[in-house]
Amino acid sequence: MKQFFILLFLFCSATWVYSQQTENLIIITTDGFRWQEVFSGMDKEIGTDKRFNQDDSLNLFQKYWDDDVAVRRKKLLPFLWNTIAVKGQVYGNRLLNNKLDVSNPYWFSYPGYSEIMCGFVDTAVNKNEYKANPNTTVLEFFNKQKRLKGRVAAFAAWDAFNRILDEKKSGIPVIAAYEHFGGKYPSSNERLINTMLDNAHKAWTEESFDVFTHYGAMEHLKTKKPRVLFISYGETDEFAHGRDYKYYLNSAHQVDAWVKEIWDFVQSDPQYRNKTTLLFTTDHGRGDKEKYKWTSHGRSVDGANEIWMAILGPGTPASGEMKNNVQLYQKQFAQTLSKLMGYTFKAEHSVADEIKTAIK
Repeated sequence: MKQFFILLFLFCSATWVYSQQTENLIIITTDGFRWQEVFSGMDKEIGTDKRFNQDDSLNLFQKYWDDDVAVRRKKLLPFLWNTIAVKGQVYGNRLLNNKLDVSNPYWFSYPGYSEIMCGFVDTAVNKNEYKANPNTTVLEFFNKQKRLKGRVAAFAAWDAFNRILDEKKSGIPVIAAYEHFGGKYPSSNERLINTMLDNAHKAWTEESFDVFTHYGAMEHLKTKKPRVLFISYGETDEFAHGRDYKYYLNSAHQVDAWVKEIWDFVQSDPQYRNKTTLLFTTDHGRGDKEKYKWTSHGRSVDGANEIWMAILGPGTPASGEMKNNVQLYQKQFAQTLSKLMGYTFKAEHSVADEIKTAIK
């Protein structure tokens, strides 16, 4: 009889571990980062082009190049390929016919982020200067759920997120660009970050450097313990538009390191450990068929509709790099996240179906 109860306990314990679902979400984007670099690493043709390599091709090749593509992409994005691709899933390698596209017809940032967050395409959202988003985002939906209310937050380098996520309507704190962290009662760390933000060089009028967004978000994660956290980095897009391939790659490499830092904290904390899903993606692609167009995107740039996504968490099978021939869309992310949290995202607009292979 004693052995029976021991076996029953072990069975129940194993069943509980297997069925453990996502209780927390961390959603991370890095703006305009191409699937080509995600799956193939540094582009040799761009790296040797004097228009783009900032006269530093030697450093680029030493840091990021290898003839073996599997090694090369790990040099650029070690956490994505050594951890997410081993324990989670990575989508969008068109070399394997695993296709992931935006559904909106514009292929730039505001429409892309709106599609990610709303789970559908509003064709009226047709410019980056668009007014406050009239559509319900999945973050707003989460904030209306009893067990999540007041525990949803967003941090972004680009000030447009104040409109994309509509802080006033959604009730979600959105800290974007040069806004201070910590509200009325910042911690000592937040006061230090705010001072550095105020005194730092401001290279772009609408966007701060990613380092401030990252450490502001990290402080919030550690002290406020949100259940749903969105972080958007922007330097990959800014440096691509600036034709600076070295800085573009360096920024992506740094974001990968920050994603690791976030995940390491998550796995060290009792609230989050083995109960958190991380989704990592981008808002749009960039040009590639004509290599000089890697700096650009928009509907006139072939390939700017092509994106990628990586996901890691207890509710997602460890399938690795997805190699099935399939066509998926950006608008499916919102419902995927909602289903992982045990909800069905419903709004005044339609919501695309989840990515079923991303859910156990």
